[in-house]
Amino acid sequence: MKSSPFRYFGKKQIILTVIIFAAIFFGPVFSYAEKLTIDRFISPETCGDCHSTIYSQWQNSMHHLSHNDPLYVAVSRYMLSGLTDSEEIAESESCVKCHTPVGNITGYPEKTSDDRTKVPEIATKGIQCDYCHSATGADKIFNNGLILSPGHGQDDPGTKRGPFKDASSDYHESAFSAFHTEAKICGTCHNVSHVSFNTKLETTYDEWEKGPYNNTTDEKQKITCQGCHMYQRPGIPATASTPRPLNKGKAADDGPLRDHIFTHYFIGANTVVPTNFKSTEKRDMAIERLTNSANLALDTLKIKEGKLVIIVTNSGAGHYLPTGLTDVRQMWLEIVIKDEKKNIIYSTGKLDKDGYITKGAIIYNTVFGDGKGKPVLNISKAREILKDKRIPPKESVREEIVFQKKNIKQLTISVKLLYRSAPQELIDLVFGKGKDILPVITMEQIKTTIKISNVRLGFCMYL
Repeated sequence: MKSSPFRYFGKKQIILTVIIFAAIFFGPVFSYAEKLTIDRFISPETCGDCHSTIYSQWQNSMHHLSHNDPLYVAVSRYMLSGLTDSEEIAESESCVKCHTPVGNITGYPEKTSDDRTKVPEIATKGIQCDYCHSATGADKIFNNGLILSPGHGQDDPGTKRGPFKDASSDYHESAFSAFHTEAKICGTCHNVSHVSFNTKLETTYDEWEKGPYNNTTDEKQKITCQGCHMYQRPGIPATASTPRPLNKGKAADDGPLRDHIFTHYFIGANTVVPTNFKSTEKRDMAIERLTNSANLALDTLKIKEGKLVIIVTNSGAGHYLPTGLTDVRQMWLEIVIKDEKKNIIYSTGKLDKDGYITKGAIIYNTVFGDGKGKPVLNISKAREILKDKRIPPKESVREEIVFQKKNIKQLTISVKLLYRSAPQELIDLVFGKGKDILPVITMEQIKTTIKISNVRLGFCMYL
């Protein structure tokens, strides 16, 4: 048997040799566990001097505002209140590690409750240019497992990585990065697991990875996160159910004209935060995305029996609907059925006087538990998943409702699929009753009148 070339080396020596080899041939590489100094990062404004279009798209995006989002700040502090310092530092992986990444990797903040006035200015800019474009890969696809290789500040910016093989700059070195064209770079923050209990709190990347837009042999049908979210611009929702035309333009102001430049609006489905920062353009883009994500249909096969089936289809999202922190997100059905005299014979999903969803509504969300079967609102206590009622990509759910059918000749049916970023109850809890009213977005709706005598066996209506 031949001797292994490593037989005289211990594991530590082998690891050290690999690190030295990588440093010599690829430059210094840092995993997220290692702390850097804040002066190694370049401000977004510096990047904007040459990349003005991309910079303007990024301004007031959810990435830019990730640190300053008032809903995130208030809700995360509430959810992590009562933890010990060590517990909260561990759970920072659920919050500041992704929302204030430059600060966290350079030492401050370590936890959500840290004094926000002490956060270095550049770190308050949220998820920013130099942070993402210094990434070389990931050591895990959750809780921000990015591996970084930043430069040494304004005078020595190092190498910036992106999707072009022929990019060049007078200011920094440029390198092609396949990683920046893959969904994994998004998944590092858009998968979140509880540090102590391993409960999966957010699974957006997993939902895509296991879904039909990834698992296809037809490369033309494969759509990554970037394929929707970085094709979107005003007037072009770029969901899976709408056209996703290329965005012709320049990455740098004096760069070459390219067939496609990835957009950097990063708005997702959030209408609240852009509005707070007076960005009506991004608010409208979020609404465009929401209204092109799902479809409603009615199956009236059993209408004479007093039964109506509502079909909800995830037609536009590459992940589940809803996604993200889905114990907080609210997507639900508002259903109202009236008879020919306009009397309400069935109603569910309406908001009460406080803006709360009434009991019994069909809600698509996740409910976490304390490990003993009791629901918990605070994710720091989430030991289990009690309910996960959501809609996978390209799939449908059927909701059958039963209503009073006696002596009814005509039905007026109104069905709305509604979305809200968080429960009004939670907002009232953290901000005070009535201080901040969250908007409700109508994703899709059907309103129709049916004469019962005209319904034939097997008659279905899809609108």
